[in-house]
Amino acid sequence: MATRVIGAASLTRDLGNWRSAGDDAEGKRGSRPAYLALAEGIRLLIHDGRAPLGVALPSERDLATTLGVSRTTITSTYALLREHGYLISRQGSRSTVALPAAVQHDGSKPSRSILAMMTQPELPTIDLTYAAMTAPPEMREAYAAALDGIPSFLGTHGMDPVGVLALREAIARRYTERGLPTGPDQILVTLGAQHGLRLLLNVLTSPAARVLIDHPTYPNGIEAIRDVGARPVPVPLRPDEPGKAWDLDGIRSAARQTAATLAYLVPDFNNPTGLRMDAEDRAELAAIARETRMTVVVDESMGELDLSDSEPPPPAAAFAKGSEIITIGSASKSFWGGLRVGWIRTNQALITKLLGIRSTVDLGTPVMDQLALVHLLGISDTLLDRRRSHLRAQRAALLEAIAEELPDWKVAPSTGGMSVWAQLPAPVSTALAATAPNHGVLLTAGPRFGVQGAFERFLRLPYTHQEADLRLAVKSIASAYEALTPRAADPLQPLTY
Repeated sequence: MATRVIGAASLTRDLGNWRSAGDDAEGKRGSRPAYLALAEGIRLLIHDGRAPLGVALPSERDLATTLGVSRTTITSTYALLREHGYLISRQGSRSTVALPAAVQHDGSKPSRSILAMMTQPELPTIDLTYAAMTAPPEMREAYAAALDGIPSFLGTHGMDPVGVLALREAIARRYTERGLPTGPDQILVTLGAQHGLRLLLNVLTSPAARVLIDHPTYPNGIEAIRDVGARPVPVPLRPDEPGKAWDLDGIRSAARQTAATLAYLVPDFNNPTGLRMDAEDRAELAAIARETRMTVVVDESMGELDLSDSEPPPPAAAFAKGSEIITIGSASKSFWGGLRVGWIRTNQALITKLLGIRSTVDLGTPVMDQLALVHLLGISDTLLDRRRSHLRAQRAALLEAIAEELPDWKVAPSTGGMSVWAQLPAPVSTALAATAPNHGVLLTAGPRFGVQGAFERFLRLPYTHQEADLRLAVKSIASAYEALTPRAADPLQPLTY
């Protein structure tokens, strides 16, 4: 079977601004050669999933021509990636993308930059590449309750692709309490919101179909759209306008111009910005869906993490008259990332179609996890109040640290969720993510949350760590940023990683 190859143009687009001002035509920047910067950029793409494992990189000649550097630079780049386990070469075939053995076999081991591996011993790191909380104390109690409830299922085969009735009833009840009458037959239990989205994309899209997305958005949502052969169509958010950040005219226009029949939106504490759509715009969104005959998949994974004091708007789907709006949810953000249980709320006809697709992928969600979630939903008011309180305190600590250490950074107002979206004074997000491990912190570059290399001036900063760790992380980021930025006393000093 032929090896899939990443095109030179595609790789160049995803690399974004991999070298900053001060490079010469041959890629030299001060005492630091361009091959190291390029290797770091490709390494980040591999860890972000934008350079998938097993695919081949462009030929040295093609990439050198597209990037406008010498072929020697590309040869040195590929050699360095091979040396550190990011490329595998076989005689007679192209070099393919891989992960170093240490990363493959120990998922908890943070990925250090190539520069750090070459020049420094192992550094203690704070990982800000994920936005997820540790499990609450009640998690042990929830699994104990699940163990007590499991005997009634042991006389069956234990594979239920729809979901345990008790859980579907509990989820439906929560929708009804929020103003959207729902029955258990409208709920399909999944292996998380991501799994639910993939099932929906397989049923509701086709290769080359357009799918509207808010921009920026959840990166794995973008990858899911691409993986089914569809094309994400970005509609920019306006972070300076809380509540009105969604460009509804832009959504309406994009739906008509691209003939998009599906949209994937995160109106409840958008990941990464933390913005929330207000009630008036939710009603307008439902009207747009009806007018354009477009189905809207609303991701409510962050919906329980409202950190404001305002009255929450009803679910977006509450405004829909028919089946234009589908919601997906998850237990991983509210309770624990290790609890891989999610759900889809839709009509019975679509659930039947989804079950036909699901049987080719998996045979259902683990019963123990479902029963544990039933218990957690029963005590969620007290549990979530405490978790929201922790997130508020951690967010305050993060914002205070940013104001002290990085006063020229601009942070978008976040009303909930788990992260803030910071605007940098210069477009160096990818470069900052590359050099940050040398300073003891792991970051995800802004372009990970968009398409076509957007958001080089932005960085997502989650506040899911303890306050002391967040303050230390910001100090480390400030140190890394200072290393990147030309000093005011010497404006000709080149940027360095």
